[in-house]
Amino acid sequence: MRILFIGDIVGHPGKQAVETLLPKLLDRHNPDIVIANAENIAPNGRGITARLAEALFDAGVDILTMGNHVFDQKDSLPFIAEDRRVVRPANYPAGAPGQGYTLCKVGTKQIAIMNLLGRAFLGDYDDPFRAADRILEEIGDKTSHIFLDIHAEATSEKIALAHYLAGRVSAVVGTHTHVQTADERILPGGTAMLTDVGMCGPYDAIIGFNKDLVIQRFVTQMPTRFEVAQGETQFHAVLIDTNEQGRAQSIERISITPDRPLKDEPLFK
Repeated sequence: MRILFIGDIVGHPGKQAVETLLPKLLDRHNPDIVIANAENIAPNGRGITARLAEALFDAGVDILTMGNHVFDQKDSLPFIAEDRRVVRPANYPAGAPGQGYTLCKVGTKQIAIMNLLGRAFLGDYDDPFRAADRILEEIGDKTSHIFLDIHAEATSEKIALAHYLAGRVSAVVGTHTHVQTADERILPGGTAMLTDVGMCGPYDAIIGFNKDLVIQRFVTQMPTRFEVAQGETQFHAVLIDTNEQGRAQSIERISITPDRPLKDEPLFK
């Protein structure tokens, strides 16, 4: 199975980047399933709406994962609760709307897509390690193709979770920091890992937001309302191939920026 996972989509520029580049990547790589993290797609970079989710589905995305901003757009709660194509972090406390994993039919196979939140420097959520154990127990023998988006701040927490799940899932890929890391590898047991896949959205920015406002916050330590930046965009993703048993065979990063545009040569950086 070939999995294309797209990093955090930030605001309207991120949506435009996906709508422009995803059709070309589908033609080039022919993935079996496309997953994207969309917790930042709202115009202010916080949350998602039903309309924006449908736009991503129309663009070719099959499943959306989320993160700590999943519930920031209050009118999104009904569709998050009902749409099985949207997966919110499984380790929110009991009672949160939505589902922490979903099973998706891909040809004659099934794949489970999981979403978890880290706790280090991020929030007082339930234990992601034990939440992963619970989900794997629920999945049982329904499928051996299992993908996890771990939305977390600390690189150590993401890497620890990847090692904890090595041999039990197909891939553990990190989101949230919006900066693509260069540590992709396949762990013993056939689990692909990447600490952070990066983001889709403004390029001349700080993690997608107006750089002057972010710098102002650092310099003055005064409250500042961040705004999604404009201008040229970047697109980051990862491509993972698994065998019939759901074990990862390869993992390749995709990085498309104004400095590294989409060309005829291989995209992988």
